[in-house]
Amino acid sequence: MRKNLASVVVLFFSVVVMIGCSEPAKTVQASNEHSVSPEPVLAKTAFWAAYKAAYSWSNDALPLKLESKSLSGIKNEEGRAAMWTATFGSVRRKQALEISYAVVAQAPDVVKGLNISNPVPWSGPTREVMSFQGSEIVDSDAAYKKAAAEAQSWLKTHPDKQVSLLLGNNPTAFSSPVWYVVWGDKKVGYRAFVNAKTGEVAKPLK
Repeated sequence: MRKNLASVVVLFFSVVVMIGCSEPAKTVQASNEHSVSPEPVLAKTAFWAAYKAAYSWSNDALPLKLESKSLSGIKNEEGRAAMWTATFGSVRRKQALEISYAVVAQAPDVVKGLNISNPVPWSGPTREVMSFQGSEIVDSDAAYKKAAAEAQSWLKTHPDKQVSLLLGNNPTAFSSPVWYVVWGDKKVGYRAFVNAKTGEVAKPLK
């Protein structure tokens, strides 16, 4: 799926991103339980570490978004990233928060391990933004492989474009949670959707 799906991209991306914690100041907490080498990791490695912290915060924590991030000195590749940021919501608390998992520290705000934001108000799931089950999703390497196969011809002429991945669940746009895989930017880029449950290319709802 390519640039002609711009409207679907905007719909999917905007409704997922809007539930992210908007508060700029973050309370950062280091994790002493998860010591990893300075290499990028798969999404599920970061997700389960973050989910444990979210469950401790609120035992009804719902995963809403998972997104790859970049850190200086470490290359994100093959569906692995130096940092992943997950957004969780609690219906009971009526709050949401972001928990990031980083493989290295990066001054001034990122510590190695878990970085936990301050909770912000959250009104609960909507038709456009629903939770997903972490145990049911394919990992980021599988999503990357499928997307890269679709983008093969484009990547041959744009080998240096960086990739980012975002996982979300928008039932108004797709029948299942999807991985949104993007190379480049709006001017020069390629976009693909991968069904997060089956690992196959996702088709938007009409």
